[in-house]
Amino acid sequence: MKRYIAAGVIMIALSCTNAEKKAAVSSDSTATASQEATVPMGVELKDAKVQSIYDGYINLKNALVATKYEDAKSAAAKLQVSLAGYKGCENTALTAEKIASAKDIVAQRKEFTALSSDVIALFKHADVQKGSIYVQHCPMANDGNGGDWLASEKKIQNPYYGDQMMECGAVLEEIKPVK
Repeated sequence: MKRYIAAGVIMIALSCTNAEKKAAVSSDSTATASQEATVPMGVELKDAKVQSIYDGYINLKNALVATKYEDAKSAAAKLQVSLAGYKGCENTALTAEKIASAKDIVAQRKEFTALSSDVIALFKHADVQKGSIYVQHCPMANDGNGGDWLASEKKIQNPYYGDQMMECGAVLEEIKPVK
């Protein structure tokens, strides 16, 4: 158990959140009207770059939920570009690249765990303007080691198992606008 806690602390320390936390808070950029039209489930973030990362992540997660290898490959490639363009997220972009080049959906889902750890840390510090981001967890993912992911709704749609175990999981946390 200590090994997993230590690994989690290391993942958070290395996540793209820490390098960009101050910039995300001080950024004056906002999502454009065209971006707001594509906001998943009404989640709106203050920083347009962070919004792009979120949208890309949700597209990838949804492709994994639907067990669509090619869609996940395409979504991961787009997410990789968004992450690479956000200072401090370069290592997370490499993880997205691994998902885009993975040989099958099983390999994509395995890499999704590390990607999710990084982006969850990013969004815990993001300036959410509208909607809620849900941190969800499946205890059975990754051979019983568990796996987390983000969603725009409370309903569980498991990206680690798709239709094999669609509703396996629970909401751990809700990230919502600070008023």
